[in-house]
Amino acid sequence: MTSQAPPTPRLHLWAWSLLRLDFTGIGFGALFFCLSMTPSLLPRDWLFQGLIGGLIAAIGYGIGVFVAKMIRRFVLEGRRWWPPAARTSYALKAATVAISVAACVLMVIPAAGWQRQVSALMGMQGPGTVGYLRTLVIAVTVGAICVAVARVLLEIIKTMARFLIRRWRLSDEVALFIGTAIVVVLVITLVNGVLVRGFLAGANRVFQPQNTTTAEGVVQPDLPERSGSPDSFADWDSLGYQGRSFVAGGPDADELTRINGRPAKEPIRAYVGLQTADTDEARMAVLLSELERTGAFEREVLVIAPTTGTGWVNPIAARALELMYNGDTAIVAAQYSYLPSWISFLGDQQKSMESGRMMIDAVHERWARLPADRRPRLLLYGESLGSMAGQGAFDWLPDISRMGFSSVLWVGPPNPSPLWHAITVRRDPGTPEVQPRYDNGRTVRFSQGNDAAQIARDTAAPWDGTRVLFLQHSSDPIVWWSQDLLFNRPDWLDEPPGRDRTASMRWYPFITFAQVAADLTNAATMPGGHGHNYGDFILDGWAGVAPPQGWTASDTERIRVALEETASADGAQ
Repeated sequence: MTSQAPPTPRLHLWAWSLLRLDFTGIGFGALFFCLSMTPSLLPRDWLFQGLIGGLIAAIGYGIGVFVAKMIRRFVLEGRRWWPPAARTSYALKAATVAISVAACVLMVIPAAGWQRQVSALMGMQGPGTVGYLRTLVIAVTVGAICVAVARVLLEIIKTMARFLIRRWRLSDEVALFIGTAIVVVLVITLVNGVLVRGFLAGANRVFQPQNTTTAEGVVQPDLPERSGSPDSFADWDSLGYQGRSFVAGGPDADELTRINGRPAKEPIRAYVGLQTADTDEARMAVLLSELERTGAFEREVLVIAPTTGTGWVNPIAARALELMYNGDTAIVAAQYSYLPSWISFLGDQQKSMESGRMMIDAVHERWARLPADRRPRLLLYGESLGSMAGQGAFDWLPDISRMGFSSVLWVGPPNPSPLWHAITVRRDPGTPEVQPRYDNGRTVRFSQGNDAAQIARDTAAPWDGTRVLFLQHSSDPIVWWSQDLLFNRPDWLDEPPGRDRTASMRWYPFITFAQVAADLTNAATMPGGHGHNYGDFILDGWAGVAPPQGWTASDTERIRVALEETASADGAQ
């Protein structure tokens, strides 16, 4: 009898044997990819969507593999009809692949339409459908890399389990459990203890040199009312990149006199950088000396402005208030980090709140020693991480009034901000999370912050006593991203959408969390009035929360024109 050569495997079976893909995982991965293409808070181009889609598809693949193993182990094992015949198995696998591929390709059509819809809400041009097909290529590449990394970790677990079985004769289940536990602990330790800390330390080294540079066109001020001037206790070179831009910018008395038509004062801008002194306490001492030197406690308003990560203060917010009060202002700020806000937000939120509390406590303690009839109005401003830093100074809302603040403007507060979160959770029944009311607006109010007329209505009288205003866009992921999105549908996605969020957005476990997390990376690049860009309407926030005596709507529009002229002049340079 002659032996027969084994049949040559079909090409598609050979290819799949090389890839070793789990077909249940393929189905779940395709489902997760399709859901990742649904709209989120901000528009996504094909490249960005491909990155996010590939990552989410890899997560779906892993979940599918786990589900399949559990079902085979606890449901199908021992059944007479399992496993199915080879022909049936091949048919099921082929159908899974065909349906998954078709679903992913066809999903591009509505996905591109959704992105055009979200883009239109923000005055942007959306992507074309054909060009959006490139998303698939990026997603497959990213997904493959993620699956490969996961398989490497799985092989490490199996290798460790085999060693435990040989060395101590453990059962397969116990060895796999111990191996998995060891690898998980090592990965978590590596990520939290090495990679995260190493990333933060590396980021500090990367961004610290930029802190020593100065923006183009920024020169040392010679006005004594500015920190960094020849008369200042805070050396110009110590203020950092953002600090130098802050003290050198803004209007002077001549410009204010021209705009407002009456004699103006030189606005005071006091600032200390990380290199101004060696310790936090020493920097606060220099800051107080700057306030005394410049006569800040003799101005009509004194504004404490906790900064974002690098020490940035929104120049529009500062200029708008100085224009409104014709220079009779003092704005005080301090740097606490070299890191950009998004890195500080993800890795060092506590530091920002500790810094905010220290500055607010130091300035307030000196302000409180003044006679009540000689104190300036005490204002508090914070944007983004600066808002969170400012909230760190107060245990609860009544503390703001008790400490004597007359007006507080918090813009784009991050979701973990303590006061914002507590007030939002305890909002008046029946009011939406995207624009809640608290205690019927007696002290604190919220506005979606992208329409001047609406902000005026949100801040309309009567509003006696301390005024606290939150500006928060319904499309701002900084405001709405939280870990709760993993498994819980938030109220703001059950309610009617806000001004610039599409009604097509839905909540899906895991998916929405990843989508909104991805939105964090480009939130600040959106057009004014959307995402995390509040510059166009901060003036309206100030007019609502801290208007000068006799202020009118026409005054607000006059200042708006002046701000726009300045922006146009800066853009032309």
